[in-house]
Amino acid sequence: MNRTCAWLLPEYVEDILPPYALALERLRRRLLDLFAAYGYELVQPPLIEYLESLLTGAAQELDLKTFKVLDGLSGRLLGVRADITPQAARIDAHLLNRQGAVRLCYAGSVLHTRPAAMLNSREPFQVGAELFGHAGIEADLEVLGLLTAALRSAELPGARISLGHVGLFRALAKAAALGAEAEAGLFDALRRKDAPRIHELTEALPMPWARAFRRLPELYGGAEVIGAARGELPELPDVARALDELAVLLASGDGMALAVDLADLRGYGYHNGVVFAAYAGGQARAIAQGGRYDGAGAIFGRSRPATGFSLDLRQIVDSLPEPLPRPGILAPYAPEDAALRARVEALRAAGERVVAELPGQDAWRAESGCDRRLVLQDGAWQVVPLEPGRDA
Repeated sequence: MNRTCAWLLPEYVEDILPPYALALERLRRRLLDLFAAYGYELVQPPLIEYLESLLTGAAQELDLKTFKVLDGLSGRLLGVRADITPQAARIDAHLLNRQGAVRLCYAGSVLHTRPAAMLNSREPFQVGAELFGHAGIEADLEVLGLLTAALRSAELPGARISLGHVGLFRALAKAAALGAEAEAGLFDALRRKDAPRIHELTEALPMPWARAFRRLPELYGGAEVIGAARGELPELPDVARALDELAVLLASGDGMALAVDLADLRGYGYHNGVVFAAYAGGQARAIAQGGRYDGAGAIFGRSRPATGFSLDLRQIVDSLPEPLPRPGILAPYAPEDAALRARVEALRAAGERVVAELPGQDAWRAESGCDRRLVLQDGAWQVVPLEPGRDA
């Protein structure tokens, strides 16, 4: 073992240090409290499961992201979760087994074999909410409203949400009789908005379908996009239905910046309806993703409609202004002083951070992060400002 490198971590894996860890934890608590206020119940799925449970059905696209290990007890392959959504679907379908709408939320780390982008961590911290058991647009509206509330609660600068619809692309692909390979290639080109590649892949298609696919990357913006799409895309029932749903969601912004992007096809193979992604501060990377993924619990014996989203708290904290250390109060180390103990307990009960200064540590007071200290004045313990130059 090379002990000189024992402190190194794998690439794209990092510690979260003060004060960022506290900022992340406070945001986690705030969002879970928000979800609870909307009726979402907290679940805590395990970090590892049998691989087939994590990669069933709509979650197959997670295969390349998932770390696999051999279970020494059963001899079966285990997967380290790369997304908590399939676990929530398993809990809804197999363990809770309720008949009506079920609202679940969660918070925890996931692990990816490789980062989603150069600046992303391979260990995102997901906080999410999932609504099972309702196929109507009302459920999508609720989830989009909850995402909007979450972005506001996080106080993200310049937050905005992009709306897409996987069902619209699927309707066009089916009508154009695309094979599976051609459909997957065109989907990838549209997602990257690679106009030359889209043109190349649609050259052999009849013009109505070629024109529609080539137009999709250009159809983004506000409500005017819906009108343009109605006039330019083929008249298919599923296309009309998708545009109707997007129009309803677009009108529900409640002050949040919403836009439509008909080439936003993230999650294809996982989602089958409305999809959305949230951005902040001019960043190109999405800080939250979600949408409709009906049939999520089919492999567990119950095919249920579902919609939801998850946020990456690491990325959100990185998008916020640099967090400040939590201020505190230094208290002398005097366990025999009952009055001092009572004063410290009262301060902590009031929400203050009180740090006991161990003997011989006064030279490093600045490292404590405290800006005040307790001193005995006029027979009582008083809080006074800490002056590093004079109190060191």
